[in-house]
Amino acid sequence: MFIAPFAVLFALVFIIPIGFAAYLSLFQDKLIGGQVFVGLSNYIQLFGDAKFWNGVVRVMVFTAIQVPVMLIVAMSLAMALDSKRLHGTKFMRISVFLPYAVPAIVSTLMWGFMMGTKYGLIGSLNEAVGTSIDPFRPDTTMISIGIMITWAFTGYNMLIFYSALKAVPHELYEAAAIDGATEFQVVRMIKLPALRGSLVVTIIFSIIGTFQMFNEPQILSSMVSNSGITTYYTPNLYAYNLAFTGSQQGYAAALALVMAAITIAIAYVVQIRGMKDALE
Repeated sequence: MFIAPFAVLFALVFIIPIGFAAYLSLFQDKLIGGQVFVGLSNYIQLFGDAKFWNGVVRVMVFTAIQVPVMLIVAMSLAMALDSKRLHGTKFMRISVFLPYAVPAIVSTLMWGFMMGTKYGLIGSLNEAVGTSIDPFRPDTTMISIGIMITWAFTGYNMLIFYSALKAVPHELYEAAAIDGATEFQVVRMIKLPALRGSLVVTIIFSIIGTFQMFNEPQILSSMVSNSGITTYYTPNLYAYNLAFTGSQQGYAAALALVMAAITIAIAYVVQIRGMKDALE
């Protein structure tokens, strides 16, 4: 009785949509005959789809580079705040977290205008110095997207790390001070071990977030002409274009389910590895 409201809501917004997506993935829309049952044909076709795997590899490489950079910056900021050696920590905490409150569409438009070569900061810099810097060349677009995402989510992860550091008993710091531990030793022996649990959580959240990347490439594809962003730049963008442009809802549903399975598998491996390290 107590969990019934949650169970009903969970079924309506999670279980039923997944079940319907799985149902759609077994059909294809034909010009002649309409919706036709094809069984696992969509999945078989997907595993041989070079466009899909191109997007998967791209987000995996992006995740392997962007997530560590973002978490290192967030961890460093959290330790700086916890050190109690900074002035204006409340203002710093709010200002670093504030980008997380900006909608992804707004932040992408803002960064797109600022980094565009025809207007904004980069365009003005090129005119003043005589350079030809273009952050949205095909080989640098992913770097620009990484800057946007890092700017938006560093503050969120910083607060998670900061909360974990605030939970460390002060007795440990007092004992370390009595034993003559240096600041570096305190960080290495007390603070970093205290961040292991929160680090696993932030890694999992970050992996899920980057694998779902959609807003940035979708908006930039219409803002920048030579960005190299294709309709299959990321798996989510590919699924969107298949469903709403190509009228291939069944194939898009199969893609979404396979991508969800890949994300869950990677997140599970990270969780198990993190639990193992914590026990050791």
